[in-house]
Amino acid sequence: MEETSIQGETKSTETRKIEVESILISDLHLGTKDSKALECNQFLNMYQFRKLILVGDIIDAWALKRGAAWQPAHTRFVRSLLKKIEKEVCEVYYLRGNHDDIAAHIMPIALGCLHIQQEYALEGKDGRRYLCIHGDGFDSISTNHRCVAELGSACYDALLWLNRLYNRYRRWRGLDYYSLSQAVKGKVKKAVQFFDAYEKQLTALASRRGFDGIIAGHIHHPADHMIGNGRFRYLNCGDWVETMSAVIEHTDGRIEIVGFHPSLGVFPLKSGKEKRVSGRRPAMPGQNNSI
Repeated sequence: MEETSIQGETKSTETRKIEVESILISDLHLGTKDSKALECNQFLNMYQFRKLILVGDIIDAWALKRGAAWQPAHTRFVRSLLKKIEKEVCEVYYLRGNHDDIAAHIMPIALGCLHIQQEYALEGKDGRRYLCIHGDGFDSISTNHRCVAELGSACYDALLWLNRLYNRYRRWRGLDYYSLSQAVKGKVKKAVQFFDAYEKQLTALASRRGFDGIIAGHIHHPADHMIGNGRFRYLNCGDWVETMSAVIEHTDGRIEIVGFHPSLGVFPLKSGKEKRVSGRRPAMPGQNNSI
């Protein structure tokens, strides 16, 4: 907190945090070069929240096993998270993903306000019950063909490396950011079909178990729309590798998906279905995709 003196009076200039009920993020992939740990920290520091739900793949154990380097920014994120648990008395729920499936060996376990578990039932202030789960169980490659999934993860890392090179060239030409991986997903018919099937399977699971909606991650594709003739709500947190998105539950019960950029702050995102046709992202001042 900073203090300034105005005509002999001391005035606090501390930025007031926005109070919300819950924040849900997924797919931060700590341990990879493309993890936006610094930006995620900046985003979380804008809020005072009662619950933080980490919807899987926060730590990328697969990448670390391949020899990826743990960055200082990743350590700062973990340290900041522990401080929030200690000082702000918020509950943190760490849900197992496929890249951090090492958590399966110890869960469920509660370490004070830190809970490590498979899933979480969110009793929304909007009157709906949401099942929070990473969602890799509905990806047959992840569940049945681990070696193929790890190979695909390595190929995705290589695509992100190429993406950094390509966008450094685009910045030099004064062009907007363009996500090669999102463009590939949007133009490959099987990828689009996978997204649709993934959403339907997750909402079917939520329905069978008596939930009104589901909040997932895994596919790095933020979304918020109704499925099943408007009966079930499907939300996907997106990721903190490219999209930098999260789901927020406000104190008045509203639940929305938002994006973040250091220069622009927080902004609402449209439904993920509209994002499947292009990898292009609106121009952002001060865009930083350092290589």
